[in-house]
Amino acid sequence: VQESDGLALWVNNAGLLYTGTSWGHPAAEVDAMFAVNVRGLMNGTWAALEQMRPADTGHVLNIVSLAGLSAAPGETVYAATKHAALAFSTGTLQDLREVGSRGIAISSLCPDGIWTPMLFDKVDDPNAAPSWTGVMLRPEQVAAEAMRLLDSRAPVRSVPAWRGALLRAYAASPRLAVRTTPFVLAQARKRQAAFGRKHPRP
Repeated sequence: VQESDGLALWVNNAGLLYTGTSWGHPAAEVDAMFAVNVRGLMNGTWAALEQMRPADTGHVLNIVSLAGLSAAPGETVYAATKHAALAFSTGTLQDLREVGSRGIAISSLCPDGIWTPMLFDKVDDPNAAPSWTGVMLRPEQVAAEAMRLLDSRAPVRSVPAWRGALLRAYAASPRLAVRTTPFVLAQARKRQAAFGRKHPRP
């Protein structure tokens, strides 16, 4: 910051996923997910804003997840952390506008499942099936979408966009989601198994 006379961009990308029923996690797993996925993102955002607010310029990019739009069984606590991350991101942007800041952007990127180490050990985990309900993305695809989001400065972008729209509809219709989830997960587990056969863990 001192050498460049300011901070133009800060990306919060760290994430942690444990799967299981909402009541089945050891306390250490719950604490770890909230520490990384929520508190880590909050602390990172605050650290960036401390540098950006004096000049009222800069961009905070928070990598959230489609799980921040709608929860699913097996990844419920993870989704709770991502809902919190999205609420914090959009709420902090509104806080900035409320105090007169117009030059700082906060954007949340909500991608579908990404084939990274987070999921390498989940390909045989039936509780992780929600990560295979849509499109399995490559890191470079998400990076390209992140660059587009930086250009647009939109508050939220889902990848792919149609998945975001679908999950927002699920979130708005909990009864429909509960009724259709067993079918959706059955199909996801088939895709998960096929993906595991085609893409062995690195």
